[in-house]
Amino acid sequence: MQSASPADTALVVVNLGTPDAPTAPAVRRYLAEFLGDPRVVSIPPLLWKPLLYGLILPLRGPRSAANYAKVWLEEGSPLLVHTTRLAAAIGQRIPEWRVVPAMRYGKPSLRALLRQLRESGVRRLVVLPLYPQYSTTTTASVADVVAEETQGMDVTLIEDYSTDAAWVEAVAASVRAHRQCQGGGRHLLFSFHGIPQRLADNGDPYPQRCRDSAAAIAAALGLEAGQWSLSYQSRFGRERWLEPSTLAELDRLAGAGVREVDVVCPGFAVDCIETLEEVAMGLAEHFAGHGGRLRYIPCLNDAPAHADALARLARRAAGA
Repeated sequence: MQSASPADTALVVVNLGTPDAPTAPAVRRYLAEFLGDPRVVSIPPLLWKPLLYGLILPLRGPRSAANYAKVWLEEGSPLLVHTTRLAAAIGQRIPEWRVVPAMRYGKPSLRALLRQLRESGVRRLVVLPLYPQYSTTTTASVADVVAEETQGMDVTLIEDYSTDAAWVEAVAASVRAHRQCQGGGRHLLFSFHGIPQRLADNGDPYPQRCRDSAAAIAAALGLEAGQWSLSYQSRFGRERWLEPSTLAELDRLAGAGVREVDVVCPGFAVDCIETLEEVAMGLAEHFAGHGGRLRYIPCLNDAPAHADALARLARRAAGA
């Protein structure tokens, strides 16, 4: 295949997705697509679909909509707003490429965007899922769509950047900046999105990638073992998920007499409902009930160091 010129190259920056509005109908539409992905929920469709449409969506739609409304920005969903800004910031660093945001679920649709790029003559494609730690539930789902929609294109998928040096330093720098403003010396908790333990038992490398990320960031900060810990948030359903849960870890810290905790979520590239409503609001309130104070450290979002790190990552993946 003839090599593509920079002008023929596109970088697709992919995030999970979001409802179009903080309303029950919009949330139900989004959750139907998200929870209908067998990568996310592996229950056989004949068993899962009646449960999903008959019970879960009717119950979760209004409740989730209320939570989205708490964090919704004037411009729209935080996840979409911050992802769009991040893609623009990366594009400023790679002006010879087309850099576009997409969502695995919801809009702008990854599948539709890939078709548009192929039809417009893009020949070289780099896909960057904004999941630093690879999982079959996230990155592999993006890979499924990419494989289906990019026949005949030269494609590179960035599967993991959990210990990329520039990204690690960007997260570490954000923690340092937060602590310079708020004061240091508190316990640092790394909270990652959870997955069912069953998936890890079956070989999903996600837990190890999370541990690698946390250890690398802690090392960059010069933290000792007792100054930080790791947990998993956002549980769903009744089966066993990765442990400890963030809620349980906060309870443990409170029981050990820790009264001030900084929480950082390096599995999330940009702020979203899971970081803003679940952690910065809900878990902060829970920890306050133990007499403690939880300070949430925002995601990197479109910070210059984040855009720099991801632009370099993309160029390196493309051999540019």
